[in-house]
Amino acid sequence: MSSKPSLARGTRDFGPEKMVKRNYIFDTIKAVFQRFGFQPLETPSMENLSVLMGKYGDEGDQLLFKILNSGNFSEEISQTDLDEGYKKLTTKISEKGLRYDLTVPFARYVVMNRNELPLPFKRYQIQPVWRADRPQKGRYREFYQCDADVVGTDSLICEAEIVMMIQEVMQSLNINFNLKINNRKILSGLSEAIGAAGQEAALAVAIDKLDKIGQEKVMEELAERGFSEEALANLTPVFSITGSNQEKFTKLEELLQTSEVGKKGIEELREMWNYMTAFGVTDENIELDITLARGLSYYTGAIFEVKALDVQIGSITGGGRYDNLTGTFGVPGLSGVGISFGVDRIYDVLEELNLFPNNQAVTTKLLFCHFGKEEQNYALPLLRAAREKGINAEVFPDNAKIKKQLDYADRKKIPFVVIIGSDELQSGLLTLKDMTSGEQFKLSIDDIFAKITE
Repeated sequence: MSSKPSLARGTRDFGPEKMVKRNYIFDTIKAVFQRFGFQPLETPSMENLSVLMGKYGDEGDQLLFKILNSGNFSEEISQTDLDEGYKKLTTKISEKGLRYDLTVPFARYVVMNRNELPLPFKRYQIQPVWRADRPQKGRYREFYQCDADVVGTDSLICEAEIVMMIQEVMQSLNINFNLKINNRKILSGLSEAIGAAGQEAALAVAIDKLDKIGQEKVMEELAERGFSEEALANLTPVFSITGSNQEKFTKLEELLQTSEVGKKGIEELREMWNYMTAFGVTDENIELDITLARGLSYYTGAIFEVKALDVQIGSITGGGRYDNLTGTFGVPGLSGVGISFGVDRIYDVLEELNLFPNNQAVTTKLLFCHFGKEEQNYALPLLRAAREKGINAEVFPDNAKIKKQLDYADRKKIPFVVIIGSDELQSGLLTLKDMTSGEQFKLSIDDIFAKITE
C-alpha cells in the first residue's frame, strides 16, 4: 500500500491562484529594477561549502542545508572523525550546500567575473533560498528573496535611487508605507558622543526597541549592559529629537559635534537627501530615524527599512550600504548598496488589505465551448485568431456536456465563453456568454474580440 504524499516541513506548494498573485508582485518589482538599469542574475541553487561556510557565523553554518557527497561517502569516515564532531564530519561527507541567501553567491560571482563586469555593476536576483531553521508561522525553510544591488561605486546617488525604487514599487502595489532611513556612522557617533565608545552594538540593539518597549525600558536595558549613569544622561536628549527631517538633522549636528564619524554619517545622509531633492523626491513617507539599527555586522553607511501601514506585519523591505562585499573572497574594498524586498510579507499585506487587482486570478480570458466534434473543429482556427489578438484563450478539449464545460470556466474564473452549436455553424454568429453577469450575445468573432478587449 502506497503511503500518502506529504510536503517537507517548512516548504509550500503555490497553486495557480497564488502563483498569479506572486507573479504580480515579482513582475511589478522586476519592472522597477529594470527601469533603473539593473540587470538580471541567477546563481546555482547549490554552492561549494567552502563558499558558504564562515559567512553567516556559527549559527548560520548550522542552518545551512548540506548535500551528501555522491557514492559511498561513508567509507572514508573514521572513528576519530566522529569523535571530533560536527564540523570535522561535515568536511568528510559533504562538499556542497543549498544557498542560504543571495548576497554571498552574488559576491562570489563578482569576484569570479570582476575583470569582465562593467563597474558599477547593477544586478537584481529573484530566487529561492534555503535555511534549516525550525518551521513556524511566517518562517519557512524554503522562501524567495528579491534583491537589487549596485557594487563598485561609493556614489550616494545610488542610495537616492534606492529610495526612488522603493517608492515606485510601493506605489505600484498601492501599499501605504513608511520608509525609515539611518546611517551606521551615526550609530557609531552616538556611542562616542555619550561617552560609550566601542559599545555601539549594545546601544543600537537597545534603542532599536524604542517603539516596542519605550524609553524607560531602553534605559534599564542599557544600564544592565554596563552603561554608566553619565552615558545614559548624555543619551537622554536623543529621545527628544523630533520634528521634520531637516529639524532632526539640525539637532543631530548639535548632538554629534564632538564625533568625527558621527559628523561623517550626517554629511552622507545630507548629501543623499540633496540628491533625492534633485530627483524631485519629497519627504512624504520618508523618515530620518536615528534609532533604526539593522545589519550591524555588515552595513557601514545608509540603512533602510520599510513597513506597511494599516497592517500589523514586520518590515517588508530592508537594505543598506556595505564597504566590503567581496573581502571574504580576497578582493577587499568593493563598496556597494542594496535592498531586499520580502515577497512573502508583501503578499500577506496585499492579501490582508485586499489590494490584489481583481483580474489577477484570471489566466484564461476566453474559453471556446462546443456541442460536438464538428463544432470543436470549427473553433480551432478561431482559437488561434484569439491568441494572435493577444487574448489568453483555450478550447475545451473533450466532448462533454455544455454544463460541464461552463463549470470548468467557472472554476477557473474565465470571464467569457463562446458557445458553438449547430445554429452558430449555420449563421456564423457565435454565442458569447459573460460569466460574471450571465448575459449572452450573438456576435461575429471580430465583434467578440472587440468586446472582450474593450
